[in-house]
Amino acid sequence: MADVMPVAPPLGFLIFLSWRVMRPGLFPLWVGVPLGAFDDLFSGQPFGSALLLWSLTMIALELIETRFPWRGFWQDWFTAGQAIVLYIFAAMAVSGATMTGFMVVAALPQVLFSVLLYPLLARFIAWLDRFRLSRSRRIG
Repeated sequence: MADVMPVAPPLGFLIFLSWRVMRPGLFPLWVGVPLGAFDDLFSGQPFGSALLLWSLTMIALELIETRFPWRGFWQDWFTAGQAIVLYIFAAMAVSGATMTGFMVVAALPQVLFSVLLYPLLARFIAWLDRFRLSRSRRIG
């Protein structure tokens, strides 16, 4: 019998979320539309689901950033964790899956793995950002 639930985290969304949380002013608010559309083309979800969910994530993170301009590691992880959990379950609902108790329990490993993977991705994104900034200083 084949597995019906993914265990791998939604890496595109996690990288998008990491960039947005680590560098809030880097992406404009509308960037969720083209990036979500690109994710929809390759994820197998119905077209428009990631487009909607990534856009709503950008709006929610912008509201949180406006309300709480100070940030720390734990607040970032908590905020990203909530976004990840909501994204995975909303993607399940948008895909047309019947949200039974079994489906929710079956999605928990993916949710847990995604939330635990976020700090590693955030550290990698911070390293990439430092590399990007150091290269721009050398060139300019």
